[in-house]
Amino acid sequence: MSGERADAATRAPSDDAAPRHPFIRPYRPSDRDAVSEICLRTAAGGGDASGVYSDDSLMPEVFALPYVAYEPDLAFVVDDGHDGRALGYVIGVAHTRAFVEWWKREWTPAFRERHPSPGPPTGRNPGFTEAQLIEAGTDPDRMLIAEVDAYPAHLHIDLLPELQGQGLGRRLIDTLRDALAARGVAAVHLGMDAANTSARAFYDRLGFHELPSSRAGSPLLGIATS
Repeated sequence: MSGERADAATRAPSDDAAPRHPFIRPYRPSDRDAVSEICLRTAAGGGDASGVYSDDSLMPEVFALPYVAYEPDLAFVVDDGHDGRALGYVIGVAHTRAFVEWWKREWTPAFRERHPSPGPPTGRNPGFTEAQLIEAGTDPDRMLIAEVDAYPAHLHIDLLPELQGQGLGRRLIDTLRDALAARGVAAVHLGMDAANTSARAFYDRLGFHELPSSRAGSPLLGIATS
């Protein structure tokens, strides 16, 4: 892959550019709250998960915030092109095994204090229960898939609905793949919600393939970085 492609994808529009359009740039610490919101608003099979669990912070604390805490230089956002607000992101880690060990030391203890047990029922009855979500937050070994050594990196990508279908998802993935390739990481994987058929079609178009340990109810996909 070309480094020029990543440079173009992350280049901010000039001050005299009009009209301004969304563009991809590196994550900044000030994007943290926006990343949490995007994660929450896309966590229910691509739809809004607000109010699904007793605490709206749970989903971002498992599937977004640990990544920007651990490896913020492998996080990229779609800037709205107007006031700097993030509307989508791709986040990843280069080496899942190292991330798991960091999670155990640095993330699990405080997460367990914040979320010792499931809260009161919300009446939404999600298929992925609050108890399972809390367990995911304290059990990073779940990320050690059978193919982790061949596909050592993994990622999460989310875009708010108004940005979908504009090619930004592909550009986010390409930007992260370039960054991983520059580090010498050969391949990346992801897990996904089997019910999110539009996401699966998106990954198929990009060239992701099912890994041997993939299952119908919990698909695992992988792709080379270059």
